Amino acid sequence: MEEKVEQAYLYDFYGELLNERQRKIYEDYVFGDLSLSEIAQEEGISRQGVHDMVRRCMKILVGYEEKLKLVQKFLAAKKSVERIHRLAGEFRKSLDISIIEEIEQISNGIIEEL
Repeated sequence: MEEKVEQAYLYDFYGELLNERQRKIYEDYVFGDLSLSEIAQEEGISRQGVHDMVRRCMKILVGYEEKLKLVQKFLAAKKSVERIHRLAGEFRKSLDISIIEEIEQISNGIIEEL
C-alpha cells in the first residue's frame, strides 16, 4: 500500500487517540503537505522536533493497528464488497445461480469477521 494512503487510513481509524498537538503536527505534515521546516516555524519548535513527533505519531498509529487490526479488517471487507458488486453485475448478465451462492459465501465471511 502506498505510504500516504496507509498514513491516511491509520489516521482515520486511530487519529483521535493522539493528543491535540500530535494530531495538529501529523495533519499538517501528512494532509497539509507542509514541510518539516514550515511546521517547525509555525509550532515554535525545531525541525528535528517535528520530525521526531511525526515518527512518534506514526509509530503510535502502527502500534494500534498491530493490536486492533481495524484497517486490515476494513480493507478485507472492502475487497469482499467489491467482489460482491462485480458478481452481482455478472449475475445480471448470466442469471447463473452459482454466482448467488458465491455471493452468499462472501457475505457470510464478512459477517463472521464482524
